[in-house]
Amino acid sequence: MDLSSFLTSLATSFVIFVVLMLVFVWLSRKPENAVVYYPNPILRGSDPWDGARRRTRSPSGGSPRRSPPPKPTLSPRGRRRRRLLDLPRHRFMGILVFSGIVLVPALLPVAGTDHALVDASKNNKTAGNFTSIDKLAMGNVKNGSQRLWAFLLGVYWVSFVTYYILWRTYKHVSNLRAAAKSSPDAKPEEFAILVRDVPKPSPGQSIKDHVDSYFKALHPETFYRSMVVTDNKEANKIWKEIEANKKKLACAEAVYAESKSTSRPDGTRPTHRTGCLGLVGEKVDTINYCNEKINELLPKLEAEQKITLREKQQSAAIIFFNSRPAAASASQTIHAQNTNTWAVLEAPEPRQVLWTNLPKKLYERQLRQAVVYVIVFLTVVFYMVPITFISAFTTLDNLKKLLPFLKKVVDQIEIKTVLEAYLPQIVLIVFLALLPMFLMILSKAEGLASESHAVRAAAGKYFYFVVFNVFIGVTLAGTLFSSLKSILNHPTQIVPLLGRSLPGNATFFLTFVALKFFVGYGLELSRLVPLIIFNLKKKFLCKTEAEVKEAWAPGDLGYATRVPNDMLIMTIVLCYSVIAPLIIPLALCILALDGL
Repeated sequence: MDLSSFLTSLATSFVIFVVLMLVFVWLSRKPENAVVYYPNPILRGSDPWDGARRRTRSPSGGSPRRSPPPKPTLSPRGRRRRRLLDLPRHRFMGILVFSGIVLVPALLPVAGTDHALVDASKNNKTAGNFTSIDKLAMGNVKNGSQRLWAFLLGVYWVSFVTYYILWRTYKHVSNLRAAAKSSPDAKPEEFAILVRDVPKPSPGQSIKDHVDSYFKALHPETFYRSMVVTDNKEANKIWKEIEANKKKLACAEAVYAESKSTSRPDGTRPTHRTGCLGLVGEKVDTINYCNEKINELLPKLEAEQKITLREKQQSAAIIFFNSRPAAASASQTIHAQNTNTWAVLEAPEPRQVLWTNLPKKLYERQLRQAVVYVIVFLTVVFYMVPITFISAFTTLDNLKKLLPFLKKVVDQIEIKTVLEAYLPQIVLIVFLALLPMFLMILSKAEGLASESHAVRAAAGKYFYFVVFNVFIGVTLAGTLFSSLKSILNHPTQIVPLLGRSLPGNATFFLTFVALKFFVGYGLELSRLVPLIIFNLKKKFLCKTEAEVKEAWAPGDLGYATRVPNDMLIMTIVLCYSVIAPLIIPLALCILALDGL
């Protein structure tokens, strides 16, 4: 890729970003789209436009200079969380700024004034296969040249800046954690610890009595009470059935209210069949039927809850203390000589607890973890194999053989052209979209105690995948294809060949970083996909206000994929900051736009 092609690619990505931002501004000014673009202010009960700011909303949430500043709506804890979310980007920008101050003015002239690529082209070693951008990278420096010392010093400078800023960041996060722990804004889980691997109690003693007596003896002054984990499968089944009937009742009442009119004031009461999928069985009045089922199931739920608390106790518990320091101290204390029993850790938020994982024993968790790691390794290394295999079966010729009834449809010129152009890409997109869900299932299967811990584990697994298949994969593939003959003739020279090939891949990663930020984050900020999904749900699925609210609820930030993708960009920029310093100002500009 020459300089003009690179600039064209960069300009195209930026134009797409600008178009997506214009789409954002246009769609976000429509009142009916406010729930998609500004869900958090609506959930807090405030006006998302706040009067005069309605006509001046932007991706950065700016307001006109003449308007008064908005009142803070975040609690101290919320502001700390916001700072933690922005912290990695701010610190990485700091690394790039201090690295670029030295590397860009020092290394670009050093590389640009050498002639290694021109000399190699004259000797027919590369047949002139280099670009203007390649001349500004380390690949343009001759072998054994004294100029390479400048790049070596650049590596030490980037390393020093990175380690220093990471050290400062660690201290800052530690101070934030200490401030959160000492603030008066306390949460219930800060008074509790989670205990796993509770040993079997003595005969005639329940697990709750066993836990209470054990912790009363160890913490006589600070122990408050315990809550033993129970097997709630049957109770949960009844509760889900009650909730399903409540939801069905609300929908039926909404349909019944819509059916009333001036000409028909009584309306039409909705009915359904009680059999499979509502297609067979006795036809009943939906409103009366749901009310009867709810009244019938509520006593069953209460009875099952009493049985569960008494007879279905499991080997895990949550211990509550009467002070936060006592809980923090207990979470860092070994409570038994045998570390396989009475394992303690900080209690997660109630909504984060994976209750079904808590009773799992230590050995079971270790075995599950080993099996999951093997599956993850095979997934990371061989994930493209099933994609290639299925892509081969989804070609048009194979589809005709496997599904003969599709032949008439596939043979139509318009459909055939579309399928040939997009079918392989659709298969790849579907598999890559399923990967985060698969990794999350594996992380939960390890036996982790909380949802946030599982998300962090899934993010780590996804990071290994993208680094191996994108960063390392592109580097190795480019080297193998360009130097296959040299590798076959001199297999012991693979490492030097890899070293010489890295500068050549810099241009690809420059365009990859630009495309990832401009198009990826532009599409995310425009929120076109959530808007389309919300309108489809609202039109065809939602009957009540609760269902509409559930359809536009913002959800989480997708840490399991967003954090690894951001870390991939950081990894690429750090690795190529010395080899191709031109990536530093580009990454800085993109990170600044990401701050919007």
